[in-house]
Amino acid sequence: MHALIHGARFAARKMLGGIMMALLCAGAAGADGPAHADAFAGMALIPAGEFIMGSNKFEHEGVAGEFGNTKPWYMDEHPEHRVRLPAYYIDRYEVTNADYRAFFAAVEIPPPDHWLDRGYILSLKDDKLRAVDIDKLRQLAVRTFKLDIDTRQMTKEQLLDAIHEKIRVMDREPVIYVSWADADAYCRWAGKRLPAEGEWEKAVRGTDGQEFPWGQEWKEGMSNTGEAEWEDGVAPVGSYKTDQSPYGVYDMAGNVSEWVADWYHAYPGSDFKSDAFGEKFRVVRGAGRGGEGHYALHLFQRGAYRFNQPPDSRFNDLGFRCAADVSPL
Repeated sequence: MHALIHGARFAARKMLGGIMMALLCAGAAGADGPAHADAFAGMALIPAGEFIMGSNKFEHEGVAGEFGNTKPWYMDEHPEHRVRLPAYYIDRYEVTNADYRAFFAAVEIPPPDHWLDRGYILSLKDDKLRAVDIDKLRQLAVRTFKLDIDTRQMTKEQLLDAIHEKIRVMDREPVIYVSWADADAYCRWAGKRLPAEGEWEKAVRGTDGQEFPWGQEWKEGMSNTGEAEWEDGVAPVGSYKTDQSPYGVYDMAGNVSEWVADWYHAYPGSDFKSDAFGEKFRVVRGAGRGGEGHYALHLFQRGAYRFNQPPDSRFNDLGFRCAADVSPL
């Protein structure tokens, strides 16, 4: 996976023929972190109280391995148990490219890989983009921004309008190719934190332990798990009004899987043993938009489903959202 990512980055740079990299050399304008007074904007308040966490389900047909699973289905969700949490806030939407762009502009970190591959990094360089000659702009529009248009007769302003429209779409897409440390750093910079595993689960399941954000029964097409053909794979956040939890939190059953704060451990009272338990892997929650195959299974869209990844993992369907305490920041 890492070799593929680095290969893609090299190919993108080579394809641009130095155009985009020349623009980047001028540096990005700095930005301050968001004011803490505004930190709760766009967040849902989850009231204090108990909720049902985990499940007692079993997989009886022995087919988990057929879908590439490295662990038995359901077992790390055992036992179903009640948890009481204080009130907290959680982002209604996954952190977007535009959200993360402000963080990237304020601190010295590498950009997510897809920003280079798809040209989004140039959203920080509009003045430089406007200075590019029309022939090079045509190359950027087709090769980098992947615009399915005939650029040969387009004026410079028409090309810039098309590129800006693509950037506006990408603004609302969830940021991907971020590690756990990247996600944690962003949330801290924003005056927030990554949600605890229990907080994430309560936000999607409510107090009654429902299976999916929309209720107990699986329904086709309720979330972005790859069946619909979004140009970038991921959909702009909130596109699926049906993928909404009882608290008005979106995209918890699809679009991208999400980092949470916790190390991957067994639940209290569980007799399930795993070599993966311990401070080696961070927990990932929610289904991604992986398309045909295991990510489209109903299992992965369930609110109780848990997965784990090395903290330095970066994938094209892995992002995050933030949480915050109710007390003043």
